[in-house]
Amino acid sequence: MTSIISFPGLGIEGFSVNTVAFSLFGRDITWYGIIITLGIIAAVSLAFLRAKKEGVVADDILDLAIYCVIFGVIGARLYYVIMKHENYNSFYDIIAIWNGGLAIYGGIIAGFLTAFVVAKIKKLNIGKLFDLGAPSLMVGQIVGRWGNFVNAEAYGSETTLPWRMGIQNIYNPETIYVHPTFLYESIWNFIGFILISIFYKKKKSDGEVFLWYVSWYGFGRLFIEGLRTDSLYVGPIRISQLVAILSCAAGIALIIIMRYKNRDNPNAVAKYAYLYQSDENPEIASVAAEKPNRNDIKTGTVKPKTSETTKEAAEKSAEESPDKPDDKLEKKDSEDKEEINNDPKKEEDKKDEAK
Repeated sequence: MTSIISFPGLGIEGFSVNTVAFSLFGRDITWYGIIITLGIIAAVSLAFLRAKKEGVVADDILDLAIYCVIFGVIGARLYYVIMKHENYNSFYDIIAIWNGGLAIYGGIIAGFLTAFVVAKIKKLNIGKLFDLGAPSLMVGQIVGRWGNFVNAEAYGSETTLPWRMGIQNIYNPETIYVHPTFLYESIWNFIGFILISIFYKKKKSDGEVFLWYVSWYGFGRLFIEGLRTDSLYVGPIRISQLVAILSCAAGIALIIIMRYKNRDNPNAVAKYAYLYQSDENPEIASVAAEKPNRNDIKTGTVKPKTSETTKEAAEKSAEESPDKPDDKLEKKDSEDKEEINNDPKKEEDKKDEAK
């Protein structure tokens, strides 16, 4: 499908956008699929980068990414199908995601439930893991929303605002000018990502960054969803708007509760690198031990080197030093003897002193 898209208020005249990027083995590869894939790659790449800084084993991030992507897509599809069940008459219709029909909230819920299960199995710190994943998910959403742009979908009601988007295609033979809600959400997530990245290390307890994301996204989605014309409904209620209200309220409430409980506990956040609940794996223990948080050192959460360690270091330094005390004494005695042998008078003086 080809759409003519324009932003006349911004001086951008109509241009053609085709949903199909190219064909491979007789099947169309759409821009939507490519952009969603790029969003996933960007999200996973950021997770790897942040995990490296926190001393997390890369294999665990890879396992989480694989499971979360698979079940996230399944969750997004099931969420949409359940809300639009009257449009699906066969199993093929249900699995044909290439025809469209994914709901972001279904993907988010399924993704974090999957991460919770995997974290339990691998004995990972769930709060810290969710904190690590939240900014990555936001990056995926920032990129992924542009898939709606090429499909000319997920737009809002008609408007005359300067940034209105014009759409003309087979569904809209006459150009309509609408709210570019895909752009609103992409920008909202971008702002949220910047803020979360700035304040990431200011969190007071593990899991707080994740709650920031839940609250931020829920608050923005509450208003953006109200503008959309393709919302999923349960009776007269926009289901995504309801989920947004509940998630925003729950997130803010939990942040307040957690801050109140930890108001007198400066060490509420676990050690910076200790994502793991178990140090049975020597590789995990060594990775986690390499990078303690500077704040933990200041507050005493990470203990300084023991006197035993310091003593061992001193002994090692002494062994490597070319001028050990014993060697110096032996060297001086040898020099004295050599000097006496060369000077008979000094040898006689030495004997007199001995008498």
